[in-house]
Amino acid sequence: MNPLKRPGRRRASVLGLLAVAAMVTPTTVTGASGAERATTLGAQAAQSGRYFGTAVAAGKLGDGTYTSILDREFNSVTPENEMKWDTTERSRGSFNFGPADQIVNRATARGQRVRGHTLVWHSQLPGWVSSLTDANTLRSVMNNHITTVANHYKGKIHSWDVVNEAFADGGSGAHRSSVFQNLLGDGFIEQAFRTARTADPAAKLCYNDYNIENWSDAKTQGVYRMVRDFKSRGVPIDCVGFQAHFGTGGPPSSFQTTLSNFAALGVDVQITELDIAQAPQAAYTGTVRACMNVARCTGITVWGIRDSDSWRSGENPLLFDRSGNKKAAYQSVLTALGGTAATQRADTRSSRSAAALPSRFSWSSSGPLISPKPDSTHNIAGIKDPTVVRYNGKYHVFASTASASGYNLVYLSFSDWSQAGSATHHYLDRTAVGAGYRAAPQVFYYAPQRLWYLVYQTGNASYSTNPDIDNPNGWSAPRNFYSSMPDIIRQNIGNGYWVDMWVICDSANCHLFSSDDNGHLYRSQTSVGQFPGGFTNTVIAAQDSKYALFEASNVYRVQDTNQYLLLVEAIGSDGRRYFRSWTASSLAGSWTPLAASESNPFARASNVSFPAGSWTRDISHGEMIRAGHDQTLSINSCRLQYLYQGLNPHASGDYNSLPWRLGLLTQTNSTC
Repeated sequence: MNPLKRPGRRRASVLGLLAVAAMVTPTTVTGASGAERATTLGAQAAQSGRYFGTAVAAGKLGDGTYTSILDREFNSVTPENEMKWDTTERSRGSFNFGPADQIVNRATARGQRVRGHTLVWHSQLPGWVSSLTDANTLRSVMNNHITTVANHYKGKIHSWDVVNEAFADGGSGAHRSSVFQNLLGDGFIEQAFRTARTADPAAKLCYNDYNIENWSDAKTQGVYRMVRDFKSRGVPIDCVGFQAHFGTGGPPSSFQTTLSNFAALGVDVQITELDIAQAPQAAYTGTVRACMNVARCTGITVWGIRDSDSWRSGENPLLFDRSGNKKAAYQSVLTALGGTAATQRADTRSSRSAAALPSRFSWSSSGPLISPKPDSTHNIAGIKDPTVVRYNGKYHVFASTASASGYNLVYLSFSDWSQAGSATHHYLDRTAVGAGYRAAPQVFYYAPQRLWYLVYQTGNASYSTNPDIDNPNGWSAPRNFYSSMPDIIRQNIGNGYWVDMWVICDSANCHLFSSDDNGHLYRSQTSVGQFPGGFTNTVIAAQDSKYALFEASNVYRVQDTNQYLLLVEAIGSDGRRYFRSWTASSLAGSWTPLAASESNPFARASNVSFPAGSWTRDISHGEMIRAGHDQTLSINSCRLQYLYQGLNPHASGDYNSLPWRLGLLTQTNSTC
């Protein structure tokens, strides 16, 4: 989407001279990894916005088998002992972060999130702390420990186990006896959470405990009452961790009920230290399914990698045996997460999906679903450039608002497309996103950081972040991916404009695509761990004549395949907008034409039926309805849908004042 005043519709006589040439692809093809096909635990969990992690011991990072599994399978790590008090502050005021730094720095470099474990716990506590007898001294010591440790790792920790195992076993439902409880009373937990929030406002703050999985147990009810009280009084608690150290029978029958009831209080729930004696397949399946069935169950951590790494090693409770081989329970967990068992002879779902992406497409269009909603301060002519995710039972749509005075962004959400027209419009110029030129948004959840990203153009490639997509006021102020326009774009842009930034990640790297309204598609790359920084090596990913490869590129991973789909908006010989498509086995190209011409387009008025009336002849800038919402941008190739901008065929005048509306295409020739 052009950041400046744009010309009106091009004349057919000019565009008729354009040849829709075959795409030039300067880049080379690389194969897609197994993780990109969601055949590993972390990759599959990420497709639903979750993580699948493991406890990590710094002393085992020199073990090649151990680190190979760690890097391949897990997208979250928890230091097993390295952040506990007896390691980080063995002597008062003298802090040792070396072992934990080794784990955190390694995980960060590989794009794995980190759970901090733990700030306050009665066990593994240095003798100098447990022997304190003065309440004021202990309070000062506790607050200083939390502040120092949390500040050291600020910005690197996804969630902290702020307080661990503070409730007593048995039937009392009360706090356990500890130096903290005995000197500071019940209020020590609240104090710890408030101190942690001050020290690291961005981290999720969790209470973590064992034997709280059965809903009717007194200990479970005691923790539940505490969380309910904290939420009612504004005590900063974001999540509850269920350790899930189970016997051979696995979780109690009420486990999912427990997770749901805690989540209903407004906190995330996490399975934080999972291991099951003898690793029965059914027990692991039931545990994972309980999490998957609760929207706010955001992740699962197993407590160790191989059976030999477990604190319960004699019970063989983990997913990998002592040699690092996958156990039967591994396949059960992968399947429960939605993945594909590696032992299958062939992935039949992949075959169906690949076959379902045809070489010719036909569509049916809705009428206009979303129109501008001007108010006293927003005199909007058109709503454009939509991006959309389905999350927590709602569609979340961000779009450009266009008027003679310029562009900005709007957000709306709704449960069903029938509600789209009546949804409230939240104008983001009233938030930290700010006024001024902002346009052509893209939204996705970046699972390694547990943050939502809104990518858009400001004359540069910009982004804002938000921990809660439901909160339109939660977006940060704009930041830029680049310090300035990359040289290769400056050298090739001619009289075009640098527009339509698009980010997609595979298991190792994130790629930023952009267009120049001059026949070039650019791609930059950074590692998953460096994102959003580090975008370099900008190349021309594809090129064609100016109007044949114009703007509004979308790139998606086709779910259950090693295939990527590229869509680019073109301007036809009749002056109307339409989409061409290509596929590749890697985000680095090469791109092979799929439906890529005026006579065989991906989506054009000529292959779209309009049961509600032909309200547009332009199929312009939009986005596919995705199968998930994370940074992999996966789509299910069965019965594709595309949210797009359309225009009254008789509209004319200044481009910025044209009355664009949003409609929905639904594929009508699926082979699935």
